[in-house]
Amino acid sequence: MTTTIYGIKNCDTMKKARAWLDSHGVAHAFHDYKASGIDRASLEGWVKEHGWETVLNRAGTTFRTLPDAEKQGLDAGKAIALMLAQPSMIKRPVLDLGKGSTIVGFKPEVYEAAVAGK
Repeated sequence: MTTTIYGIKNCDTMKKARAWLDSHGVAHAFHDYKASGIDRASLEGWVKEHGWETVLNRAGTTFRTLPDAEKQGLDAGKAIALMLAQPSMIKRPVLDLGKGSTIVGFKPEVYEAAVAGK
């Protein structure tokens, strides 16, 4: 099974997560969803697993600069549409260990537990 890390290249958190994976000998593929986009099925799966509130990066500049009208009345469908249109609104990283579950965000202790259980 292939481990894939999803995010954008120039994100500091992504750099930390990728460095952690490298230093712990975890081979992985990198999917830059700013350059390559993200497919609806993957995004819907992440939202189903974690909830749109976790997957949508409301702290980022892209979301904060949205007109207030687009931020109002958010639900899963609207959040998915926003993230598909502007993938930089997806919280990062998303780590797919290839076993049907993902991790959103980067916390070394969470990665450690996930890799130990792989």
